[in-house]
Amino acid sequence: MKEINQPSDNQASSGWRGVLSKLNAGSLIIVLLAFVLGWQLGHRDYTLSFQSYKPKITVLNEQPPAQNVNLDFKLFWQTWDLVSQKYIDKKAIDPQKLYYGAIQGMVSAVGDPYTVFLPPQAQKTAKEQLGGSFEGVGIQLGYNKDKRLVVIAPLKDTPADRAGVKAGDLILQVDGKDTTTLSLPEAVGLIRGLKGSTVSLELLGEKEQKSKEVKLIRDTIIVKTVEFEAKNTKNGQKVGYLRLSGFGEKTKSEWDEAVSGLLAASVSGVIVDVRNNPGGFLEAAVYISSEFLDGGKVVLQEDAKGVRQEQGVIRSGKILRLPLVVLINKGSASASEILAGAIQDRGRGTLVGEQSFGKGTIQTAEDLPQETGIHITTAKWLTPGGRWIHDTGLTPDTAVKMEDEEDAATEQKDPQLEAALEILDRKI
Repeated sequence: MKEINQPSDNQASSGWRGVLSKLNAGSLIIVLLAFVLGWQLGHRDYTLSFQSYKPKITVLNEQPPAQNVNLDFKLFWQTWDLVSQKYIDKKAIDPQKLYYGAIQGMVSAVGDPYTVFLPPQAQKTAKEQLGGSFEGVGIQLGYNKDKRLVVIAPLKDTPADRAGVKAGDLILQVDGKDTTTLSLPEAVGLIRGLKGSTVSLELLGEKEQKSKEVKLIRDTIIVKTVEFEAKNTKNGQKVGYLRLSGFGEKTKSEWDEAVSGLLAASVSGVIVDVRNNPGGFLEAAVYISSEFLDGGKVVLQEDAKGVRQEQGVIRSGKILRLPLVVLINKGSASASEILAGAIQDRGRGTLVGEQSFGKGTIQTAEDLPQETGIHITTAKWLTPGGRWIHDTGLTPDTAVKMEDEEDAATEQKDPQLEAALEILDRKI
């Protein structure tokens, strides 16, 4: 018979203490793990995923910011969660739109209405506009000094132009949607649309107390940025009239064609009309300015550190000696002000008309992934004499108001053009 040894009292006591010690250690580990997990969940270092949670997202290509910035994204994800889980209309929760909206909000937080993120449709629209063809109503948009959405200029012979929309009109609503918080691309996206469709704008004129509703039928807008016409002064002198409505992708070739026609017409003077010209590419403005300037500066660029870089004439111009008048008004902005400012500062010609719009910043356009883009204000521009005309505009050498805008719109009467012809009559 085998003997089974039984532990003594001391041995039994020692064994129970070992078991209790192991249990206490295990419990302590469990408590510590629960505390750490709760802490991490509370600070969004880890997240729990439930099958019923919508939308489900995966964060790709996560990279830390280039600058030494410490940001706790707990608030961002907590807000995302709350909107996704509690907003009443679940069909409206589109993760892609939330994502783009977050980027738009980040970019707009710098407080510059011209620095904007462009989702795919807005990016497509911006490229179409500079390319010279799009579907819409023919309005160039911008912001006034109060950062309110405003008509910089209606394009000639477009639905907006025919309906009497004027440069300087505030756009209060688009199809009943308030424009106060809209970015420029968002406003453009609302106003543009398929040919034949209708858009309703609530407008407030500069000198009006009461707003009005204007309904416009969208159309295909073909923008030829340069037009040439020969005109005669009262003294019978033939002058060349060059109307410049924008600075787009085709402007340089259209300009060269128009100048060839002007030279073939053997004119004795030149009028360049940049009224209601909202601008466009800086390079096109320098190219056209070089047509009239015999060397020297065209524009100065100033970066965030105050360092200035000179942009000079880039080619030999063909109209260096003919008397020149440039027509400007409150719809002349950006690149058209670069051209007019260079002509004025260099003493090359006479500015006639009204105070220009006053946009003295330069935006760099960058293509981003997913067919998106961004426009970033990267510099100020100044006239050759060092003037920054942002929010103030250029003052014409000869001020002439449009006394009857209705007549001017139908080209029955144009006192500014008449003044330009009279000035050339004296100079030729």
